[in-house]
Amino acid sequence: MTQSPPVSRLPVVFLAVFMAVAIGLVLYFASANSVPVASPPIGSPGTSAAPRPVTVIMRDYHFDPTPLHLYGGETIALTVVNAGMVEHELVLGDAAVQSAWAQADLAATPAAPFATAPPASAPPGTGGVRVLLQSGGQATVIYTVPNEKLLLLCNLPGHQERGMIGEVVLEVR
Repeated sequence: MTQSPPVSRLPVVFLAVFMAVAIGLVLYFASANSVPVASPPIGSPGTSAAPRPVTVIMRDYHFDPTPLHLYGGETIALTVVNAGMVEHELVLGDAAVQSAWAQADLAATPAAPFATAPPASAPPGTGGVRVLLQSGGQATVIYTVPNEKLLLLCNLPGHQERGMIGEVVLEVR
C-alpha cells in the first residue's frame, strides 16, 4: 500500500488570515464612513440668477452634511448623491410636507416581498422638495428655501428608525 504525501495546510491558513484582514479593513472603513460630516461654512445666499451650490450625500441611514446650513429665502442648486447601498430619498420641507411624503411612501410600499411597488405620489401643492435615488444615483434640483422651520428626512419605511434624519439650520442674512 502506497502512502500519499502529507497535505500542507499552508494555503488554508493563508486564506484564513487574508479573509480576516480583509474583513477587518472593510469594518474599519465602514465605521469611519458612518460619522456624519458637519456642513462647511456658507458664504452669500443664493439668488434665482445665481443659485448657491449645496450638496447632500445620502449614505446608508444618514445624511452628510448635518446640520445643513441654509438661508431662508435663498435659491439653491441642491445636488443629492446616493452613496448608500440601497434606495434613499431626501425630503426637505416643513412637518406637513414630511407627513404627506411619509403617507405617500407608506401607501406605495408593497404588501408582499418581491412585489413591485407603485410610485409614491403626494398631493399637488405639497411643497418642499423630494429626491428619490437608487444606489449610486445623483440629481440636482433648483429650490427656493422658505422662511420656516425645515426638516430633512428619508421617509422610506424603516429608514428614519435607522437614523436617516438630518438637521437643517436656517441662517440669518
